[in-house]
Amino acid sequence: MAVLDDFDLFMENIYKYTNIDLTKYKRPQMQRRLTALRDKQGFKDFKSYFEALQKDQNLFHEFLDRMTINVSEFFRNPNRWEVVEKRLIPDVLKKQKKIKVWSAACSTGEEPYTLVMILNQFLPFHDIKVMASDIDEGAITRAKKGVYHQRSLQFVPPAYVNKYFKPLDNQQYAISDEVKKCVTFKRHNLLEEPFDNDFDLIVCRNVIIYFTEQAKDLLYTKFSNALKPGGVLFVGSTEQIFNPQSFRFTTYDTFFYQRV
Repeated sequence: MAVLDDFDLFMENIYKYTNIDLTKYKRPQMQRRLTALRDKQGFKDFKSYFEALQKDQNLFHEFLDRMTINVSEFFRNPNRWEVVEKRLIPDVLKKQKKIKVWSAACSTGEEPYTLVMILNQFLPFHDIKVMASDIDEGAITRAKKGVYHQRSLQFVPPAYVNKYFKPLDNQQYAISDEVKKCVTFKRHNLLEEPFDNDFDLIVCRNVIIYFTEQAKDLLYTKFSNALKPGGVLFVGSTEQIFNPQSFRFTTYDTFFYQRV
């Protein structure tokens, strides 16, 4: 029986402790990222680092933050969001009065709040409900707070900034309560936990790129099953699906895949 090395044992312990399976992430990038974090905190090996994670919640949340790459901003890649606003949402609302939306791996909330702002161009707040989930409870806590640095707003149209944000001190902005009330946040492990279904739109961007090919196939299958026929999966600009038909998808637009 092969002896597990320090990082293998760390991955096994993390899975037992959190149900997060690090073996489904691309190993070189994940090991390099977590080794840098471990070394920064002054631990000589992953055994001592894991023991510390169990005792120190701040250390544990820092680990989750680094593992999940919580980098986000409103209207990231604005031309892709134009597809949502100018084509996708009008297509759905021609057939029905409401739209069921999920922002998966939502990080610190910029993406689901972007969805609410766009949806509010078509629907009153009381008809907008966006589900948002992430594996990192620290990110969800920040998302619920809804306060962002000015740099996160660089792609937000000025009219939206005036309508949906309140300026605070130190170049900080607070998202409006009306927008916040439209989003339901929850902790969710994409790889391990079941999905809800009958979504018209699922947004999952700049996350799948970090997974192994096997894990990607699992996720695309789960997303396909979670969409209603005609529903659309919106992925990141480095996450093109090269064989969409094998997951019952057809290309709706660049980086948008429609469930057949």
